Amino acid sequence: MSYVARPDTLRGLYVNRWAALGDRMWDLVAIARRTEINALVIDVKDDRGFVLYKSRVPLAQAIGADSNRPMSPQRLTALFDSLRSNHIYPIARIVVAKDPLLAGERLDWAIKRRKDGKPWLDKNGRPWLDPTQPAVWKYAVDLAREAHDAGFSAVQFDYVRFPDDDRLAREAVFPLEHGRTRAQVVHDQLGVAREMLKPTGMPMTIDVFGLTATDTTDMGIGQRWEMFIDRADVVLPMVYPSHFAPGTYGLGNPNANPYTTIDRALKDMKKRSAGLKNAAAIIPWYQDFTLGPPVYGAVQVRAQIKAGYDNGFNSWILWNPGSKYHTDALEPR
Repeated sequence: MSYVARPDTLRGLYVNRWAALGDRMWDLVAIARRTEINALVIDVKDDRGFVLYKSRVPLAQAIGADSNRPMSPQRLTALFDSLRSNHIYPIARIVVAKDPLLAGERLDWAIKRRKDGKPWLDKNGRPWLDPTQPAVWKYAVDLAREAHDAGFSAVQFDYVRFPDDDRLAREAVFPLEHGRTRAQVVHDQLGVAREMLKPTGMPMTIDVFGLTATDTTDMGIGQRWEMFIDRADVVLPMVYPSHFAPGTYGLGNPNANPYTTIDRALKDMKKRSAGLKNAAAIIPWYQDFTLGPPVYGAVQVRAQIKAGYDNGFNSWILWNPGSKYHTDALEPR
């Protein structure tokens, strides 16, 4: 198998599963051909639990994870031919703990309610997988191995955490926690996953909350900077200005101050990683979507990118949930 090598400076876009299955995929490849974009993060397992293509992983087959309009083998081959010929680095995004399909099929792996042992449900009425369950992480690793065999150069594990819900502490129970903090659980499971992937040589990257470098706790989700930064090859903090609460960094509306918000967050990341042994490389996610005022466009996107450059972060990836980007924010290739 021939793999696209990781660019020295990586600049990417997120591709959701539906975009990957439709004509949008070829539009995004064309954007990469004519702009500075040289990487695409493609959903291999999304946050509903569906897999991009027909899977050889027995569990994915058993629960029908690969049965929702899977990409044909012919299209998959054509996709990788196009990515290789254009030197576009393909990254397989695999969601770990937020998988309502698997949690609904394997109730023994789902987070349980303390009061009656039934599945705990989030605010949308969906079950989550219990991050303390080793089988949950093995499933993600099995899918990553398969993605590597298909042609993906790296894996990006997302939702490597407990649910972001204040109710969790009082409503849920975790039998396999064994007295560990949530941050220790995530630390341990990431370490096991990385060891399992090592024989493939596939780089392992993880998405984390953008506030993890500023907040000194694990924020209740099990993500504490010092306990995950050495557990992956690359850490990708989601530093979307719209996700920072009013007052953060002394800003009344961080979303309206993309440069300052990113600048402060990245400075905190450098401080937290300084002196730590085997700290991962950091590639920030930037916001190319609108969530509250102001409307985001090329100006706001470039402000975030400039804040990164000014702090020595030359690699970045843009997130838009619909995979629709402001191409006027991108430099020519």
